[in-house]
Amino acid sequence: MRTIIAGGHGQIALRLAALMGKDAVGLVRNPDHVADVEAAGGSAVVCDLEHASVDEVTSLLAGADAAVFAAGAGPNSGAARKDTVDRGAAVLLAEACERAGVRRIVQISSVGAGSPPDLSRGEVWAAYITAKTAAEDDLRARDLAWTILRPGRLTDSAGTGSVLLEPSVPGGSVPRADVAAVVAELLRSGAGVADILELISGPVPIQEACARYTH
Repeated sequence: MRTIIAGGHGQIALRLAALMGKDAVGLVRNPDHVADVEAAGGSAVVCDLEHASVDEVTSLLAGADAAVFAAGAGPNSGAARKDTVDRGAAVLLAEACERAGVRRIVQISSVGAGSPPDLSRGEVWAAYITAKTAAEDDLRARDLAWTILRPGRLTDSAGTGSVLLEPSVPGGSVPRADVAAVVAELLRSGAGVADILELISGPVPIQEACARYTH
């Protein structure tokens, strides 16, 4: 399954490339990052989604079976880049998918999206949640086979292979390795279409957790 991954040098994306191999094509902003994606087992194409045109991204999606939005402005970025990356790049990818005829797309969002942001956590957090919510709203309105995945607090712990994947979950964390494994399983199985799913560590094996959302 040839899968285009926006944010190809991100920590979840690199783990996903390791699971999917050469079928995973990471879009990276920095040419220096190509080698890291290839070392993980995937392929890479240089494409800055903050400045790329929809025609450019559409051409990169030609022949793909699926797309994953795994990009993010990063923890040290300001409110403005939350909008240009976490919203703008997500909308760009979804629009390009429609134009290229790539119906399957998984968008990695965040627990907290879909609700008003907690303003006590600061301006940047509010901008992040607002951007993620806008990206979700845009994707849900499109004629695509979408899944929106909202992980809890991300950690670099080793993956456990077991999760809690539900429309709503309590507060919690999840290893990035398990997020990547869930995305890979959703793509392979076709589960989760038109579902918004929250994800934290839990007791259910990933394959079983995803299979519950086979429609």
